Amino acid sequence: MSEIRITVNGKECIGQTGETILEIAERNGIEIPTLCHNENVKYYGACGMCVVEAKGVPKLLRSCSTLAQDGQEINTESERVIQTRKIALELLMSDHDGDCRGPCVLNCPAGTDCQGYIKHIANGDYRKAVELTKETNPLPASIGRVCPHPCEKACRRKMVEEPISIAFLKYFAADKDLEGDTFVPQCDAPTGKKVAIIGGGPAGLTTAYYLAIKGHTCTIYDMMPKMGGMLRYGIPEYRLPKKIVDREVENIENLGVVMKNNVKIGKDISFEEIKNDNDAVVVAIGAWTSSSTRCKGEELDGVFGGIDMLEKVALGEKPEIGDRTVIVGGGNTAMDCCRTAVRLGAKEVYVVYRRTMDEMPAEQLEIDEAMEEGVVFKFLRNPAEIIGENGKVSEVKLQVMELGEPDVSGRRSPKPVEGEFETLKVDSVIAAIGQKVNVSGFESLELNKRGIIAADEKTFLTSDPKVFAIGDATNRGADIAIAAIGEGNKAAAVIDSFLKGATVGYRKPYFSEREVTPEMLSDREKMPRTKMRGKSPEERKTNFEEYNFGFSEEEAKREASRCLECGCHDYYECSLIRHANRYEIDPSRLEGDKRQETSEKDLVCIERNDGKCILCGLCVRTCDEVAKQGILGLVGRGFTTVVKPEFRNVNTIEICKTCKKCVEACPTGALKILE
Repeated sequence: MSEIRITVNGKECIGQTGETILEIAERNGIEIPTLCHNENVKYYGACGMCVVEAKGVPKLLRSCSTLAQDGQEINTESERVIQTRKIALELLMSDHDGDCRGPCVLNCPAGTDCQGYIKHIANGDYRKAVELTKETNPLPASIGRVCPHPCEKACRRKMVEEPISIAFLKYFAADKDLEGDTFVPQCDAPTGKKVAIIGGGPAGLTTAYYLAIKGHTCTIYDMMPKMGGMLRYGIPEYRLPKKIVDREVENIENLGVVMKNNVKIGKDISFEEIKNDNDAVVVAIGAWTSSSTRCKGEELDGVFGGIDMLEKVALGEKPEIGDRTVIVGGGNTAMDCCRTAVRLGAKEVYVVYRRTMDEMPAEQLEIDEAMEEGVVFKFLRNPAEIIGENGKVSEVKLQVMELGEPDVSGRRSPKPVEGEFETLKVDSVIAAIGQKVNVSGFESLELNKRGIIAADEKTFLTSDPKVFAIGDATNRGADIAIAAIGEGNKAAAVIDSFLKGATVGYRKPYFSEREVTPEMLSDREKMPRTKMRGKSPEERKTNFEEYNFGFSEEEAKREASRCLECGCHDYYECSLIRHANRYEIDPSRLEGDKRQETSEKDLVCIERNDGKCILCGLCVRTCDEVAKQGILGLVGRGFTTVVKPEFRNVNTIEICKTCKKCVEACPTGALKILE
């Protein structure tokens, strides 16, 4: 063999005669995507992913099977090459019947690997569960207690009986972590870059956590006495003890994050000063102003905003709500307000909601527990007027409503019943109907039509080129805490790239998803959901102590064992999904008939899933060329082709038990070793 020189993407690479373009490129640190190549078997060129463009050659070359020629100029990422790979990937993914990630993961706004941490809990490895959770969420003990868990709403276990208690399992593992040797992530070497984060709520804390891990110096400024934002000041103690928030904030501080409280922007320090002293600024100020009821009499003494009332209680004050109070609203904040009113000693507590219980956005568990604590719900009612005596609330006049046609959100629109009213004698009215952003101190930033900070949805950049904005203060307004955490995590990755000189915006990953019906799960054993133990309504409504007891280890393991493990077992090693996310693909434009997932376990120790198979032939060639067995083969022609084993003698299964080389070679999750 003699030495040859080729140029790949402008880089001179030295190789030997007889070597392929792919071999020389890989040895020089240049990755060329491939799905059917393995150094242990002969080149095949089946997947079409490894194509490259050679100067002076009209057609694209398959780099895994094309021998390199001295002096060749190769481009592995030309426009034509990329388009060819995208089409190859779209064709493969349009026929791919498998879940990259379970629906629980896809429906978590932070993308938390619920399936992964649940499996660790089932195996009794609680530390691993927390490590995995903290890859996307640095506040698992807090969020596990208060999250309205969209993951559970998507859980396929509900097709068998009930969804898995995903949030409470997070709560269990996180508490175990706080009780013992708390997990601390390894931080990169200091970069010398400084980032100021304005707002110490879930969004700001999350951004600081992940930027600190990247080696950047972070300082959080917050207007309140302590960090935590709405987790501390908007959620009652009985749901989220503040000692839990303290511990999780302390863990973030221990990464070197500087925390400055009681700092009001525009009063104690100017926005300009913060910008001048830092390489980047993150605005995560939340939405702290209660929305108006927009009805006559709301200026009376005894009318409170829901967020304002909860904040006062969190600060140790006791708002004068009297013996009779009415809460207006149907969300979780309204439930927090009415249940807080009960604990403050109110004898009559009403919730007024303009739709029915079926339309209430609050968690059903919160509604049920409020009713158990004596809260009276007035459905299809809306405040028409707040009436007072001597400047103080005395009554509230309620308009009787009925449901009309669905509105833009799909819910049926309430409309007044002409001339029908109900009057309640009350001492206070608490409006829990929404939150607004106070942009005082940030007037230099561009606002959107809703009067809140406008930020690019991919880069989180504002109208100021070094200022980012995230969470409730931007674009769509107030949302749940896990959504703020999700934005904080994504923003940290973008800001890290910005600090390194090339801003890379967030791009939603592509995932393969299956359609699953209850009939497909009809063979699963029914296992009832583990209920969280706690205090009785009579015990809990007299104080602000946490009333849930948490899971025992036995309960947590039993509940975790109910997981159907919907997501692919090979997700982190799957070459197909890695390449699919290297390029922006749209398999839906090529959609047609799809081979349905069929699992076969004839090899006893190996499960084969035809729905995930891309017919790359690696398993067949590995069995033939490496294992020297020839047990696997392609059966059928065209679209119906599948890989199947051939049982020539009784020893075949025993051979597979000790070999398993086909599984190691598979570039997707089509093959799985059975325990």
